[in-house]
Amino acid sequence: MFALTRIGRKTGRRSPRGLIAPAIDRAFVLPRPLRRPVRFFQALIDERITIPRHLGSYAASGLIGLTLIYGVAVGGHLETMLRASTSSMGFAVDDINVSGNVETSPIDVFQQIGLDGDNSSLITLDVDEARALVKQLPWVADAEVRKVYPGAIDIVLSEREAFGIWQHGKDLSLIEKNGSVIAPMAEGKFIDLPLFVGFGADQNAVEIDTLLAGWPEVKARIKAYIRVADRRWDLRLDNGVTVLLPETRAAEALNVLVAMQQEHDLLERDIKSVDLRLADRIVVGLTDGAAERRLEALDERAKILKQRSSQT
Repeated sequence: MFALTRIGRKTGRRSPRGLIAPAIDRAFVLPRPLRRPVRFFQALIDERITIPRHLGSYAASGLIGLTLIYGVAVGGHLETMLRASTSSMGFAVDDINVSGNVETSPIDVFQQIGLDGDNSSLITLDVDEARALVKQLPWVADAEVRKVYPGAIDIVLSEREAFGIWQHGKDLSLIEKNGSVIAPMAEGKFIDLPLFVGFGADQNAVEIDTLLAGWPEVKARIKAYIRVADRRWDLRLDNGVTVLLPETRAAEALNVLVAMQQEHDLLERDIKSVDLRLADRIVVGLTDGAAERRLEALDERAKILKQRSSQT
């Protein structure tokens, strides 16, 4: 095994440059991983290896470039730089096709993804992230985003379906069948949807709607389903009459209501409510005008009876 020693030791011999020389002395032995680098630098010193011209310039340029890239990355501008560079190479997003949308505006989709014209690059677009962003739009239930090279994006939407209008306080919201709120109601185009009012009405809307399907003649006249204490329902009809359903036996109560309507035209009379909560009776509430007329009629009848009794 060779060792390296300093010049001037009796056991060494001078190298061509007079710096270091192999010796038999084993006092200092280089580890194996360092031997090749030492030989390389020895050859470099002995001018047995020629350094290419302009290598220093290239190295300096590379160092400056790496420094710039590091600065851009640390400053958070790397994605912007990549987007701009790939766009200029012919991969700019020139065409965006949105399909399956009825209530969702394509402009809302563009803004949600963050496409900003000249700096939009198809290469840097993350389709999974874009899909997640599009699904955050109120009407979007699901979305599919596809890249079409060199510069197009296809976006296919599946939208949520409005089932009814939920009134909670002064606010009106469109809801799905499962009670999930889609968006605030801002347009009159959904005015024909059923109206569900009160706390818990959104989560129980399908229940009452399904129940009334068995009595279409009643359902056709309902203007609002009112949830009371999140336990039972009141039905507000088109003529202002309110039908109070029981917490249980709602189907039985509706049968009674239909029978009374067929036999006595109950809902066409001058009444304001029909209380079906009690199993053994029906309580009918009169309107204010009907109540006054009834009192007047009772007073008149009392007078007539009094006159007859005085004559006898």
